[in-house]
Amino acid sequence: MGSATIFFWLQLPNVTKNYRTALTITGIVTLIATYHYIRIFNSWSEALTVASKDGGDYTVQLTGAPFNDGYRYVDWLLTVPLLLIELILVMKLPQAETVSLSWKLGLASALMVALGYPGEIQEDLSVRWFWWCLSMIPFCYVVFTLAVGLAEATSKQPSPAAASLASAARYLTVLSWCTYPFVYMVKSVGLAGPAATMYEQVGYSLADVLANAVFGVLIWAIAAEKSAVEESGKLLPN
Repeated sequence: MGSATIFFWLQLPNVTKNYRTALTITGIVTLIATYHYIRIFNSWSEALTVASKDGGDYTVQLTGAPFNDGYRYVDWLLTVPLLLIELILVMKLPQAETVSLSWKLGLASALMVALGYPGEIQEDLSVRWFWWCLSMIPFCYVVFTLAVGLAEATSKQPSPAAASLASAARYLTVLSWCTYPFVYMVKSVGLAGPAATMYEQVGYSLADVLANAVFGVLIWAIAAEKSAVEESGKLLPN
């Protein structure tokens, strides 16, 4: 995540000013994720200890300190709306549509994260399912908008390569997002204890890499392609 931030910001001079805001936000997203992953790692290290007794097998034991998964939700509350906004900005839609979609998708995604957290910290399965169902309402709206609502705008990109990259960014977001509800349900389908926590953390982490760093590379690629198209247009003789 941290390396991705450095890469995105070093690429700012290589795109036109129309796409620098989107690429700047891309770097901010991975920077925020880097900070929170450091906090998550520190909390994990404080909550668990790995030790070997008398040279035997290593065992993982609880230290008594709580593992704070709230860092992940704070991260999502900040980064998920920004991820959607950077996609909208790099697509260079009409200003009114850009503002409208940024507000709608940003607020819907923030509401999705906020509704998911109360269930995440509950042990009662019925309560977890209740909050899961509520958070799926804005989730479905955002996914539908990405998969269907932006299809026409994607087809109007200035080159086939830009349109293809925009489609890839949309569907990568949909794909990575669809992993989160299933990971959320890990503790609701019979798994419990360290195994459930391990599957949950690995699943969330892999999805975050796809949704933040890999998605960011596609945003950079779209910005670079559209910048090249615009620059070549300026060089054509009148």
